[in-house]
Amino acid sequence: MKTLILNKLSLVNYKNFDTESFDLDQKINCFVGDNGVGKTNVLDSIYHLATTKSYFHSLSSQSINHKAEFMVIEGNFKKGEKSENIVNSLKKGKKKTIKRNGKIYKKFSDHIGLIPLVMISPYDRDLIQEGSSNRRKFIDNVISQNNKTYLNQIISYQKILSQRNALLKYFKKNNTFDISILKVYDNQLSKLSLPIYKTRLDFFKNFVPVFVDRYNSISQNKEKVDISYESQLNYESLDSLLENSLEKDRIIQYTSCGIHKDDLIFEIDGFPIKKFGSQGQQKSFLISLKLAQFDYLKIESNSSPILLLDDIFDKLDNKRVQQLIHLVNNDEFGQLFISDTDYNRTKSIIEKIDSSFKMFEL
Repeated sequence: MKTLILNKLSLVNYKNFDTESFDLDQKINCFVGDNGVGKTNVLDSIYHLATTKSYFHSLSSQSINHKAEFMVIEGNFKKGEKSENIVNSLKKGKKKTIKRNGKIYKKFSDHIGLIPLVMISPYDRDLIQEGSSNRRKFIDNVISQNNKTYLNQIISYQKILSQRNALLKYFKKNNTFDISILKVYDNQLSKLSLPIYKTRLDFFKNFVPVFVDRYNSISQNKEKVDISYESQLNYESLDSLLENSLEKDRIIQYTSCGIHKDDLIFEIDGFPIKKFGSQGQQKSFLISLKLAQFDYLKIESNSSPILLLDDIFDKLDNKRVQQLIHLVNNDEFGQLFISDTDYNRTKSIIEKIDSSFKMFEL
């Protein structure tokens, strides 16, 4: 099992920071301070280095300090015996650049998976509260970190889906229709959808039991939780689905069926957790989801992922906090980054863990 350590993090014009540098502990790093000082931004910069993008927004330009014209994030990692220098930079009006050991990536997708990482954030509540696209994004992000074939299939599927939707709009606008052209896209979507569907299906067969174990550890077996994978392909082939939805798609001008409509059903004691779970239960559910992601990535990457815990102790009662700390107080976890508003609370919790740590007051 390879160790993965971020030894130094440097920020220039990143969000609210002008110039900042952090020499980091190999085990636990805590960033504490009032709301708005940039604790979450530090964690997001690490996420940026691992995934090429922000955890919170899709536009990289939003990460540039509003007083500046460019931003740079630099991380010095140690993975096993090898040093990895990652630099993510962007100038306003230019394309983002990502370098690994001085060499520029031609495709950002080639970088995905080099730095396995899991982020736990209050914004994860969107996985429960918001639409299915958030849950699909979660599936894709987890699988893609260690499955380049799947990542490329998803990228290709989305590209062809956009082209098919554009064609449907063109047909409507110009009052024309050509089934033979549409079939070209249908065949490509069908070809890609089956392996994506099978990969997701196989993933959840292994993932759900790990998730349930994680939840039981935090909640001490108080409730029964489950995740089910809902897909139209559970019942019908995409060829058949596309054929049956053709008239509907022509009217609404987009593709109404396919694996881009897949969803996850989250349940607690047999009921939707969105409606029947307390805030504490929902937070425990989300933390368990992310810890199961950690377990999956650890096995697949043969290294302990970096774990980012943003505002983790809020809305958890003392018992659940103690259980969470008990979980991370062992050798199975690698490097941890924690943000919190309460210095004394964080310090008292971390001191219960038998590990080295650093506190950064922002």
